[in-house]
Amino acid sequence: MMTARYARPLLAALLVAATTFTASAAVRPPKLQYEMMTLPNGLTVVLSEDHSTPITHLQLWYHVGSKNEKTGRTGFAHLFEHMMFKGSKNVSPEEHTSVIASVGGQSNAYTTDDETVFWETAPAQFLPLMLWLEADRMATLRIDNDTFVNEREVVKEERRMRVDNQPYGRLNEIIYENAFTTHPYKHSTIGSMADLEAASIEDVREFFQTYYVPENATLVLVGDFEIAQAKQLVTQYFGRVPKAEQPVPRDIPKEPQQVKERRVTVEAPWPLPAVVVAHHVTHDGHPDSYPLHIASKVLSDGQSSRIYQKLVYDKQLAVAAFGGANLIEHPNLFYAVAIVQPGKAPDDAVKELIAELDRLKAEPITEHELQRTKNQFARDYILQRESNQQKATHLAHAVVIHNDIATADGEFEIFQNISAADVQRVARTYFTSENRLVITVMPSGRPSAEASGR
Repeated sequence: MMTARYARPLLAALLVAATTFTASAAVRPPKLQYEMMTLPNGLTVVLSEDHSTPITHLQLWYHVGSKNEKTGRTGFAHLFEHMMFKGSKNVSPEEHTSVIASVGGQSNAYTTDDETVFWETAPAQFLPLMLWLEADRMATLRIDNDTFVNEREVVKEERRMRVDNQPYGRLNEIIYENAFTTHPYKHSTIGSMADLEAASIEDVREFFQTYYVPENATLVLVGDFEIAQAKQLVTQYFGRVPKAEQPVPRDIPKEPQQVKERRVTVEAPWPLPAVVVAHHVTHDGHPDSYPLHIASKVLSDGQSSRIYQKLVYDKQLAVAAFGGANLIEHPNLFYAVAIVQPGKAPDDAVKELIAELDRLKAEPITEHELQRTKNQFARDYILQRESNQQKATHLAHAVVIHNDIATADGEFEIFQNISAADVQRVARTYFTSENRLVITVMPSGRPSAEASGR
């Protein structure tokens, strides 16, 4: 029988060996096969045959998210996601979803800072139905005042449930309100209550006419169809949608470069203090974004990450610690958060978060950390292509956010070729004191000394 004295070193050796084996076995998945075309009205179309199962998945990406909203009109992109299910010339309110369900399919939608996505999955023979439904609401959406008022109340209630009435629900808003001064990433996708209340039916119609046009949309089909027939069907249904009368506006203000450290203290009705250390970073697809992804996993991905180990286990300063790189279409944030232990000082938690970020600048990550992270990316890259929906998402993201469909396949090698020196380089580039924002969120209604343990 093996004693614990010898079992632990053996276990460690086996783990190292497994990591090394996994690295050598990380063979890239087959490249996605697809064809692209653009209709005369400007609609971008991506078609990918997959006959492994008799289903077809459709995604329609509108290149509009909360960053396209104007000051005083926040929440429109998300509100319009809801409005798109409220009927069109030939479809009754909520009928779109029920029709897809009636043929054994599924459908839904979501909104982010950068895009609004509508999707359906159904048996392959119903591809004409899915195309007709999407084309009909793109061309003839019904926007009446009663529906708008009702749906606005639904969105307001969604905000109450997900943000206002959740412990630490406003943390993300607090971070972005303080990190951005100019760029619309300053406001949240769900919008403010005041802006939602002030919205008018004229505002909503203008938003639809501006952004829900073919040249601002990308249609991706993945599934059991013949490409020639699919092209014919797409042209038949979407080719009739009129071309936009004016170009889609892209006049989004850039965030000025931060030139000195900023420290902010705010209050919120939470049981424990929270501290945030944030840095402005580059955009998704930039060469620096890939080593920043690696840094994010090392620092803050799960309970084995550096900041969790340091603040929760070693120093016992926090009950939770998390964060990461929010790499999206425009330059965004890399931030780390700690929920401070009762009786502990928020300032001490801030110092430890900064120390972990500075450590990444001072010394390269270990080969074990680097290889483990690459293995995780290889695993995720492969597993996230198991379904037609996941393949469609990869293709659409590459077209809409990267403006380069080749990145749907090309990122695998990029991640596998990143070095520890690359990670250290981006840490030194972005994790500077001049580019640092420190936010301390104190529980409202409690003396600071009590909350901070001083």
